[in-house]
Amino acid sequence: MLRDSIKAAQITAMKAGDKPRLAAVRLILAKIKDRDIELRTADSLPDDDAMVIDVLQKMVKQRRESIQLFEEGGRPEKAAEEQAELDVIETFLPAQLSEDETKALIEAIKAEVGAESMKDMGKVVAALKARHGTQLDMGKASGWVKAALA
Repeated sequence: MLRDSIKAAQITAMKAGDKPRLAAVRLILAKIKDRDIELRTADSLPDDDAMVIDVLQKMVKQRRESIQLFEEGGRPEKAAEEQAELDVIETFLPAQLSEDETKALIEAIKAEVGAESMKDMGKVVAALKARHGTQLDMGKASGWVKAALA
């Protein structure tokens, strides 16, 4: 399980004395714990790995936005800190599909659901997310879906 590998990474970072990596891993574990608390009242619980991947993807998105803002604001040292955290977070995510692979999947799903216009974008995006959501940046993928249906 992904959660176990993150906990193991925490122990490894502690033993190695790698303080920046340890801080990033602890941050990941804190976000996962927050999500666990949120889900206590949920009617149905998602698969644990899927939930952890969702948390990691949101953290990646936040870090990328922060890096961009810090660079635009002339704070390269803060951008470097965020990039270091981003690198640690990405080590736990499954391999992401390339742009070409994603576009091929979009075309296959488009043919499968009979999508022809922008009205069908929701169907294609929903199918894509259901099947490959953990391996995609859905922000980019939705743009590619839009282009494919235009």
